[in-house]
Amino acid sequence: MSTETTTAGGPGGGPGTSVPPKGLRAGILDLGDSVMLGLASTAPVYSLAATLGLIVAVNGNYTPLILLLGFIPVLFIAFAFRELNSAIPDCGTTFTWSRRAFGPWAGWLGGWGVALAGIVVLANLAQVAGQYLWLLVGDGSLAENKVIVTASGVLFIAVMTLVNYRGIRLGEHVQRVLTYVQYIALGIFALAIVIRIVSGAPEGQPFDFDWFNPAGAFADPGAVVHGALLALFIYWGWDTCLAVNEETENPSTTPGRGAVISAFILVAIYVSVALLVMMYATVGTEGIGLGNEANQDDVFLAMKDVVLGPWGWLIVVAVLASVLSSTQTTILPTARGTLSMGVHGALPAKFGEVHPKNQTPGFSTQVMGAAAIAYYVAMSFLSENLLSDSISAISLFIAFYYALTGFACFWYFRDTLRQSARNLWLRGILPLVGALLLTAAFFISAVQMWDPAYGDTQIFGVGGAFISGVVLLALGVVLAVVCRFLPATRGYFTGKTPAGQTSAHSPN
Repeated sequence: MSTETTTAGGPGGGPGTSVPPKGLRAGILDLGDSVMLGLASTAPVYSLAATLGLIVAVNGNYTPLILLLGFIPVLFIAFAFRELNSAIPDCGTTFTWSRRAFGPWAGWLGGWGVALAGIVVLANLAQVAGQYLWLLVGDGSLAENKVIVTASGVLFIAVMTLVNYRGIRLGEHVQRVLTYVQYIALGIFALAIVIRIVSGAPEGQPFDFDWFNPAGAFADPGAVVHGALLALFIYWGWDTCLAVNEETENPSTTPGRGAVISAFILVAIYVSVALLVMMYATVGTEGIGLGNEANQDDVFLAMKDVVLGPWGWLIVVAVLASVLSSTQTTILPTARGTLSMGVHGALPAKFGEVHPKNQTPGFSTQVMGAAAIAYYVAMSFLSENLLSDSISAISLFIAFYYALTGFACFWYFRDTLRQSARNLWLRGILPLVGALLLTAAFFISAVQMWDPAYGDTQIFGVGGAFISGVVLLALGVVLAVVCRFLPATRGYFTGKTPAGQTSAHSPN
């Protein structure tokens, strides 16, 4: 492994910071690969299929506006990721940046937030992948068999863990195939809807600019907030391209550009497809209407036979490819996050090891895959309802580490904000506003989840989603305290950083 460090300078005269080499395969990904990873990580087809009906149930025809509003804090945080990456292109992302801005405890908890969101969502992706696989077989009845679905989900996590373990280039090839499959299928689905609309489908509704009218939408501010929180989840994942920054060409610039580009492409896809689906299916509560509660788990699944006829299985394949793609790209950032924590001494040194041949975070990748499998199996057989509620709590984890990143950007660059209008807006105002919005989203979500009627379970008279979220976040505090006193990781908290590392600091 090389002993040199990479020094990146932030744009506009920003600070440069040494980044320790980790043995990853440098420069293997280009801007196109970075954008593709950002798009694939969000599981766009599945995310839209599973969330669109829920947003419509709350916001009706104002859903396209809600998708745009939910994008605003995400875009602001994307700028924060880009700016921090320009100065510190470390694969630890939120962990590393929060540590530099606020110290070791904030860094450790930021890393925990990233890992936690990844592990919990992997359980959800595995469940969906297992179900959709067996929907393609026979009459689809095997999709209701818990043992078969769980075993299939475990297999999918194991296979994608192996793909990531074997090398970033293999993972990129697999990712490219899965991305092509899901987007081609989604394109066929959208084209079929366009053809039906143009041919005068009688059950549809015409486009109306009032769907983007803030005055109408904000007549019910609570509904707007609820819908925007739901929209936040479907945008999550583009930051994967930052987690592979050390394996990307020009690591201080290309991943940040990839993140912003993929974020804009996502909002264009989501709003466009939502408009088409609304115009064809309407927001009604009958039949294939998006307001029909029977369709809210997957609006595409409800529409597939009506839109595609005998080719309806294509949309099932699209969702399956989407969740498999996201499974692989979710393991990427979690493994690289714990790799960086190991290198910086926040976790035992074993986590910082890179496979000498594959040039991947060998141990960290295996641990993340094993943790996801253990969590998925335990929750599946303990309580599927509790599994569902813990998945609902993901919005808390996302809001937590995205907001922390926004605050870290503002604080880390605070001494450079007066150097230019660009610095003031892209390093200061926008990241700070994004962080404040997400902090508000965190507490609003927590209040909603406290309600015992929220979700499928309740514990001691409190919503199971709230308990799951709080317990899992609190577990991070417990683990951090344990690491504070472990001989192998004590130095990270006391300032005795590993050889070649600098202590947390702010730019001058």
